[in-house]
Amino acid sequence: MSPLSRRALLQSLLATVAMPALAQAPQGAPVTAQFRFEDVVRKARELAAAPYEDTPTQLPEPLNRLSFDDYRDIRFRPDRAFLSSGGGLFRMQLFHLGFLYQRPVTVNVVRDGVPTPIPYQRELFDYGRNKIDKPLPVNLGFAGFRLHYPLNDPRVFDEVIAFLGASYFRFLGADQKYGLSARGLAINVDGAEGEEFPQFREFWIETPKADSERATIFALLDSRSVTGAYRFDIYPSKETTLDVTATLFPRKPLANVGIAPLTSMFFEGENDRHSTDDFRTEVHDSDGLLMQSGAGEWIWRPLRNPDRKSVSSFSDNNPRGFGLMQRDRVFENYQDLEAYYHKRSGYWVEPVGQWGEGRVELVEIPTPDETHDNIVAYWRPNRVYEPGQEVTLSYKLKAISAERLHPGGKVVNTFHTPARASGTNSPSDATYRRFLIDFAGGNLPYYLNDPRLVELVPTTSSGTITHTFIMPNDHTKGFRAAIDVKLEPGQSTDLRAFLRAGNRTLTETWTYPWALEPAT
Repeated sequence: MSPLSRRALLQSLLATVAMPALAQAPQGAPVTAQFRFEDVVRKARELAAAPYEDTPTQLPEPLNRLSFDDYRDIRFRPDRAFLSSGGGLFRMQLFHLGFLYQRPVTVNVVRDGVPTPIPYQRELFDYGRNKIDKPLPVNLGFAGFRLHYPLNDPRVFDEVIAFLGASYFRFLGADQKYGLSARGLAINVDGAEGEEFPQFREFWIETPKADSERATIFALLDSRSVTGAYRFDIYPSKETTLDVTATLFPRKPLANVGIAPLTSMFFEGENDRHSTDDFRTEVHDSDGLLMQSGAGEWIWRPLRNPDRKSVSSFSDNNPRGFGLMQRDRVFENYQDLEAYYHKRSGYWVEPVGQWGEGRVELVEIPTPDETHDNIVAYWRPNRVYEPGQEVTLSYKLKAISAERLHPGGKVVNTFHTPARASGTNSPSDATYRRFLIDFAGGNLPYYLNDPRLVELVPTTSSGTITHTFIMPNDHTKGFRAAIDVKLEPGQSTDLRAFLRAGNRTLTETWTYPWALEPAT
């Protein structure tokens, strides 16, 4: 991932705006055949058969030397927004080229089945303090676009989804704030040869009918290794849902491909503190990876800001879902009146059909602050996609607020601290570590009157579990479990734990890695 302040830029650009009267989309000459997703699939197939072109784009002056503040000062004029002509509930604004966004994309409006590219027009933008003396070409293109919808108030058009940069996009449900991002595809995220960033090079946005609460976007993806046709059906709501279909055409064998990738930021949380002068005790867009295996097990993995790049894999067959969640929604744990981390959305991926064997991979990269995205999660299939194949995958993508994905008890806190070796009073032995896990929700309050019925089930992939205990936690209306683990220097382990009563599983499975540095 590129360590740039894309987060800060997007947070300022992808802001909620009110929308006055709106401009009509341009229209082209009528044709007999209507433009459909199959036409994008055909384009992707033909593109895959041609050599990949990666000619650097040279934007005209002064766009090629805009600073962050210069670029942020270029605003789309709301009264020129597209998609209003049909009287529907969606509006579209465009992003200007410049600053980090040097690659133009073509944006088409599809009306009555006819696609028409939007030409660049100076009148679409307010350039603020920027001086653009010479006319810019009509084929300049745009950096991306965003759709607005009355998400929180019937009188106000709020931003609901935005596509900007490579294959990145973000979307929101009601009363949510932007945090993590989704992507069309990820390639070689953890590969030694370096990550490849496919990009959406052209979009087609259908003009919604007056009574439609769905917007449809088609996109053409291109990179050195693969091309693809994407369809996004967007359903704005309290937890906005996207239906995604992707048809991929590999140019070369894809042995390290990430399906439905999610990108986020974790700097600091209760399980992973860093020595800073920050007044905030937690700083993150997401605090955990949640997944449901093909066998139905729910797994929670708290996120970390590690000292070095870390890759965790969760092997599975036909997963039922995975996502990056912002589970902690208590403002007092963040105390941030600008970033509103407690309102950041989580994204949940739900495969449609059989995805086969593979693994959910979680990549954690060290970051010195909150300006860098350092977390990636995706599905990595065991199957290698070969050139000449046509691979179609579908999934649902949902923006999550209050997490209600499963009815069982959930992990609400993870702490760890030095543990004492058995029979001693000294906590100085670094080979021992105590992990404290707070489980709450589900049916756990029922057992608070007789906690003896609840059992902690811990396992470790290496090392030794030396001591465990469990106690009621009246503050969370659940239980706190403790696991003491001993590792030898140079060892690493993956811990797992859940609660049960008899043969009944009460909670999701908590899992967490721990490594002990070799002795020096």
